[in-house]
Amino acid sequence: MKISGFSFVRNAISNGYPLRESILSLLPLVDEYVIAVGDSDDDTLGVIQSLNSAKIKVIQTTWNEQMTDRGFVYGQQKMIAQYNCTGDWLFYLEADEIVHERDLPLIRSQLEAYHDKSEVEAIYFDFLHFYGSPSFLGVAGYRQAPRVIKSSVRSIAPDGLFFVVLDENKKGRYPVAVSAGCPIYHYGHCRKIGYTNKKLSEVGRFWGHSHSPRRGYEYISRYEIKRFEGTHPLIMKDWLENSAEVEFEPDLNYHMSFRDHRNRLRFWLESKFGLEISKKHFKKYD
Repeated sequence: MKISGFSFVRNAISNGYPLRESILSLLPLVDEYVIAVGDSDDDTLGVIQSLNSAKIKVIQTTWNEQMTDRGFVYGQQKMIAQYNCTGDWLFYLEADEIVHERDLPLIRSQLEAYHDKSEVEAIYFDFLHFYGSPSFLGVAGYRQAPRVIKSSVRSIAPDGLFFVVLDENKKGRYPVAVSAGCPIYHYGHCRKIGYTNKKLSEVGRFWGHSHSPRRGYEYISRYEIKRFEGTHPLIMKDWLENSAEVEFEPDLNYHMSFRDHRNRLRFWLESKFGLEISKKHFKKYD
């Protein structure tokens, strides 16, 4: 069984991504790590090369600046890396996402267990979305997502977030997946606010809109965050000390939108009836 890791990136350093930490968190699990590196204004490529790992394969790319439709350029770059992988399992990890060192044996055991089970096409993870600071979690977004898929599955990536399986040329579906039994740690929304503003100003056009700078992360419903009670991956120690926001509290004067009220109702239904009704980009096998 061969495992490939893959990702794409551009301007990771100037935008505050824990790129080095993300790659190093996955390297012990994979046999190769393929990364599409777009033209950058910082030392993104140099940081990757400084890791000096024979497992890392860099593909230098040029982003399609004319593609401003719903972030599809992310899907393009993701597919460049994915289709250059040579493993049986393909593990997609974004540059602001980390795998906890304690979970690596569990992930490997799941990949081994389902390697020869043709009905299983992918592995999905729970997600911990840190918001505002590393001490808080955002709970309104997607909570689970497939991040490992078999190379034998006829799949495309129309978005950075998910995969689509093509049983027929004109028809797609989400992959059939089993749980990894552990989370991915997502730090994109707790980096220092200056990094977030710079990143959004650069990539907003790929979604066809502009970006107004934020003063901070506090403008959010208090019902959509909770305190983080666990431990961070050890590899994140320096990044958390130097690149993450330290202080965060939600604005108590924040006026909830219709979407916020809808989310609050969803949280109540989940708590009352033991449901989990966040959006899924996979079909559960187990």
